[in-house]
Amino acid sequence: MATKTATKKATKKATKKVTKKSEAARIRIEQFRSPIGFDRGQREVLRGLGLRRIRHVVERPDSPAVRGMVAKIPHLVRVLED
Repeated sequence: MATKTATKKATKKATKKVTKKSEAARIRIEQFRSPIGFDRGQREVLRGLGLRRIRHVVERPDSPAVRGMVAKIPHLVRVLED
């Protein structure tokens, strides 16, 4: 019984550390062009980022995965600097 409680506490502590890290490194991404006329895969990348319409801005964690998605569609989105 004691090990389950200790494991839960350790998991909660690890979760808190991860959220603090992800809050510090965030990027804002804006869609400025329509995906009409481009490959379906590019539309799917937009949706994967959570972008739905022109001038829509989302905030995502600054991770290699998100940076890779942005790199696939630089003609449709821009990274906003604060």
